[in-house]
Amino acid sequence: MTVAVVLFTSDLRLHDHPPLRAALAAADEVVPLFVRDPGIHAAGFDAPNRSAFLADCLADLDGSLRARGGRLVVRTGPVAEEVCNVVTQCRAAQVHMAAHVTGYAQRREERLRDALAGCGAALHVHDGVVTAVAPGAATPAGSDHYAVFTPFFRRWSQERLREVCPVPRTVRVPDAVRGEPLPDRGALSGLSPGLPRGGETAGRERFSRWARSSLSGYEDGHDDLAGDSTSRLSPYLHFGALSPVEVVQRARARNCAGAEAFVRQMCWRDFHHQVLAARPRTSFEDYRSRHDRWRTEDEAADDITAWKAGRTGYPVVDAAMRQLRHEGWMHNRGRLLVASFLTKTLYVDWRIGARHFLDLLVDGDIANNQLNWQWAAGTGTDTRPHRVLNPVRQGKRYDPSGAYVRRWVPELKNVDGQDVHEPWRLPKGVRDGLGYPAPLIDLADGLARFKRARDRDQQESNALAPW
Repeated sequence: MTVAVVLFTSDLRLHDHPPLRAALAAADEVVPLFVRDPGIHAAGFDAPNRSAFLADCLADLDGSLRARGGRLVVRTGPVAEEVCNVVTQCRAAQVHMAAHVTGYAQRREERLRDALAGCGAALHVHDGVVTAVAPGAATPAGSDHYAVFTPFFRRWSQERLREVCPVPRTVRVPDAVRGEPLPDRGALSGLSPGLPRGGETAGRERFSRWARSSLSGYEDGHDDLAGDSTSRLSPYLHFGALSPVEVVQRARARNCAGAEAFVRQMCWRDFHHQVLAARPRTSFEDYRSRHDRWRTEDEAADDITAWKAGRTGYPVVDAAMRQLRHEGWMHNRGRLLVASFLTKTLYVDWRIGARHFLDLLVDGDIANNQLNWQWAAGTGTDTRPHRVLNPVRQGKRYDPSGAYVRRWVPELKNVDGQDVHEPWRLPKGVRDGLGYPAPLIDLADGLARFKRARDRDQQESNALAPW
């Protein structure tokens, strides 16, 4: 009997899974393996919300495999060591896995390849599993990646996506290979109460329902905060419970008004992945430094605390931050608003905001989270780095009835209409009875401070620049 191993990472599904398909074609038996990597814990990336969603994904994957005669093998330990242990135990000749883009993932792949060479097994890494178009497949002349989204989108749209892989009918797993019990979501604490259920089954059901009900109106409705018509597929894409290739192809096949706008958002995901693949240090360093001397956690402790708690006094910002804590998710327009407020109005280091998001977001993804935060801070790929989003204007535009604010900020539930976006303008007697804080900072003062600080930092940088 020939044996191959499939190492699952952020591709926790059976539909459209090229590594699994290749392993099944190459061997009589396959070991579907997931390794709980202590390095993820050491990095603080296994936040409770994502750990719970991961537990759901693993349970669902195991159930799908068992329905086909197989099972998921779970191990805990250094990835290279555990994979080699399984390879040695079952005498596997090949290991298949999906390609990833973070610096950590690239180092993990190198260690695994070296370790498997000592075990006499070959490592096969498959592109186009966690993205629709593989990073590096579409590049401009003279560069290893696109730094601006629009030309990337044009090129990305011309790429021919691979065929979707069918679901295997049977998966035979060697009896001798044993694993650990699956992680238990019920054993976790500190979860957001509105956390969605994870797994491929839930993800496919959500996509099908949303595509039928909301995809056609996506272009007009995706920024409507109260309407909540976005797909909410990001957690399933992050864990690979859904295939981005299949999602793009199914969206295009519906040929409706909102399909292209939705596919464009899927392209943004690939855009950030190809930037991070080429520049792994952007997970913690500015893509384009503006030489900002951001306020630190010590310098801005009270402001940061108020921002995290949704107590800034700016209702749409506070509503979004409270949604994040309750659901482990935030509307995309809300993410832009709270990021702009922290970095441009409060002039706080974007890394502080990015870390808080990763502590709570069930879809917390290094490529999308870090690079979107840099976009908002003006240190990333945005071609207008000094862009500042006014939370009052944005609230009135994208939550014109105030329903989103009233949903998440109950102190303001009895404030009518657009007055909810400027409660400080209400009569003093009414305002004092709300139990809602006054604005943390005047927007004009914050903008002036941001401009002064950035001008100062830029001038100092220029003075030190070589001729």
